[in-house]
Amino acid sequence: MFVVNVEGAIHHNGKWLLILRSEKEEHAGGTLSLVGGKCELEGTSSDILERTLKREIVEEVGCEVTNLTYVNSSSFVTDAGVNVIDVVFLCEHQSGEPYAKSKEEVDDVIWMTTSEVLDHRKTPQYLKENIKLADSLLHSMSN
Repeated sequence: MFVVNVEGAIHHNGKWLLILRSEKEEHAGGTLSLVGGKCELEGTSSDILERTLKREIVEEVGCEVTNLTYVNSSSFVTDAGVNVIDVVFLCEHQSGEPYAKSKEEVDDVIWMTTSEVLDHRKTPQYLKENIKLADSLLHSMSN
């Protein structure tokens, strides 16, 4: 029915960790993106969204996150016609210096402020919305 995708809005020192998706990627190649990936079939399991996201972040950019907080969910259809449910979590950077570890998926890692993300020409509209929501949540949690 659906592919379930999870993404991490990783915040550290006033900036968001974004990746430049590889041009080889079937969906949204060459655009800015949050770090994340698809849930795999696990049968019966718990915390699949959180565990998948932590694993994908380590695999793609080589760092660890903590304090995952739900931001929002949405659905979209890829260019190949695959229906995707996308779930975004606000994450705190815990350890590791992020780098483009998975060259098949990631061309570069970039730390950007909220305004830099919103003003960048390679930022898709859905990413702008996710960053606005994550930024709002971050500020409401710190008050």
